[in-house]
Amino acid sequence: MEVILAKTSGFCFGVRRAVDTVYEQAEKNDKIYTYGPIIHNEEVVKDLEDKGVKVLNSEEELETLDEGKVIIRSHGVPKKICERIAEKGLECIDATCPFVKRIHKIVAKESENGRRIIIIGNDGHPEVEGIKGWSKTPAVVIESPEEATHFRAETGEKLCIVSQTTFNYKKFKDLVEIFQKKGYDIIVANTICNATEERQREALELAARADVMIVIGGTHSSNTRKLFELCKSECENTYYIQTLEDLQLELPNSVELVGITAGASTPNKIIEEVQNYVRINF
Repeated sequence: MEVILAKTSGFCFGVRRAVDTVYEQAEKNDKIYTYGPIIHNEEVVKDLEDKGVKVLNSEEELETLDEGKVIIRSHGVPKKICERIAEKGLECIDATCPFVKRIHKIVAKESENGRRIIIIGNDGHPEVEGIKGWSKTPAVVIESPEEATHFRAETGEKLCIVSQTTFNYKKFKDLVEIFQKKGYDIIVANTICNATEERQREALELAARADVMIVIGGTHSSNTRKLFELCKSECENTYYIQTLEDLQLELPNSVELVGITAGASTPNKIIEEVQNYVRINF
């Protein structure tokens, strides 16, 4: 039996940068906080908590602080949060993924120019909430063809479409096409991260060949859920796990290829544990 790990698996550039930032700050023994979990991986967040890093889950919790350093999560935050941290005299360390920061700049500029912002993504996701918070005009989140079809712009209203960095590229193109057919004045910025596109493409290709697929990532990870959906569409025997402890695998003798992929917030240590376990035990 062959076990193949997708080349683009585990921490992406933005996640690694954010995680490294928090670990570096944790070594200084200062009061360190992250605004929201630094990434969507419970194992990493717990390890940081064990090192004294506390998670702020709301604006109300931020208001209780009088001192310390606040690290902005990789998903980014609304502009008002950055401003409030500064107003309180707290040190702000921005670990927002550079690709997400690019979206913030586009949204700020185009909304300043009067365009309404359309965000293709998952409403309620921290990255999407952060993007909405940089728009000077009311932003709309679109996730499905039905929502895109029912959307109606005001007469003469100009639009700017951006995407959550981890959104499915094909779905993004399909939704943009619906808007373009309406004849609106639209600026489209494909802000899906290149690493996301590559990760999804590799996972699909591997799942099409595999008898069994294992997708590793946090339960709250949007990009891991999308990987699972893509793999499931090509390989019925697809498992979604967070750590090796979640893996309950029974492989018949007919299985020739097991494919493994992992979300952008999954540490290499967890990926290696799963990979080694499958290779040794099956």
